[in-house]
Amino acid sequence: MTINKKFILGLSLSLAVFSMNSANAQDTRFTKKNPDKPEASEFWDPEVKVVTPGAVPSDAIVLFDGKSLDGWESAKDGSPAKWEVKDGVFTVGKGTGNISTKQHFGDCQLHIEWRSPIEPETLKGQQKGNSGIFLSGIYEVQVLNSYQNRTYRNGQAGSIYKQTPPLVNATSKMGDWNVYDVIYTAPRFTINGGIETPGYVTVIHNGIIVQNHTKIQGMTNYIGQPTNPVHDVKGPISLQDHGNLVSYRNIWIREI
Repeated sequence: MTINKKFILGLSLSLAVFSMNSANAQDTRFTKKNPDKPEASEFWDPEVKVVTPGAVPSDAIVLFDGKSLDGWESAKDGSPAKWEVKDGVFTVGKGTGNISTKQHFGDCQLHIEWRSPIEPETLKGQQKGNSGIFLSGIYEVQVLNSYQNRTYRNGQAGSIYKQTPPLVNATSKMGDWNVYDVIYTAPRFTINGGIETPGYVTVIHNGIIVQNHTKIQGMTNYIGQPTNPVHDVKGPISLQDHGNLVSYRNIWIREI
C-alpha cells in the first residue's frame, strides 16, 4: 500500500500546529496560575470586619455586666441563678449548684476573671478554691487555688480536667484575681455518632499560654476515661459550684 506524500506532509503540519496550540494553551494556564502582576493575587472583597479593641471588644457579648445574673440560670433545672452578686462580682454560694448561660455558643473566644478565696492552710489540694469553667457545658477548664498548693497535675488550675495538665503554673496567690482567655473550637460529629473533628482549646492564664491548641479527648469525667456523647456544636458556658467561695467578674465572649 502506498501513502501519498502530500497526505504525510499535511498530517505532519497539522500535528505541528496542534503541538504549538497545546503549548500556548499550557503557557496561558501557567500564566493564569502565576501572574506577573502583584495585584492578581490580592483579595479586596469582602472587606475585613472592623472590631474596636479594648477592655471589652466592640463585637463581644457581655455575659456578666457587674449587676445581675439575668443571663444565667441553674444548670440543673433552668431556675434563676442563685449565686451572690455584690460590688461588680458574683460568688458561688455553697450548695446553690452549677450555673449556665442561657445563650449557647460554639467556637468562641472567652474572657473570664476569677478569684479564689483566702482559706485556711488546713485545706489542701482540691479542697482549695475549687470551681470550673465548662465549655459546651461539658468540657472543664479547671479553676483552683494552685498557688503553692500541690495536687495532681491534670487537676490544677489551667488544666483540661483529668486530661491535660497546664504547661506551667501561672496562678495568682489567694485573694488575687486570675485571668483566663480561652479560645475554643467545638467538636463536630458524623451522622453515625463518630467524631468528624475533635474539639480544641487554648488557654492563656494571666498572660501566659498554659494550653496550646490542646485536643479535647472527650467529656472531662471525674471518674473514668473521657467519653464522647454526640452534642450540638453550640452549648452553654457553665460555672461549677464545688463548695468553695470562688468569685467571678468581667466575663465576655466573642463568637468566631
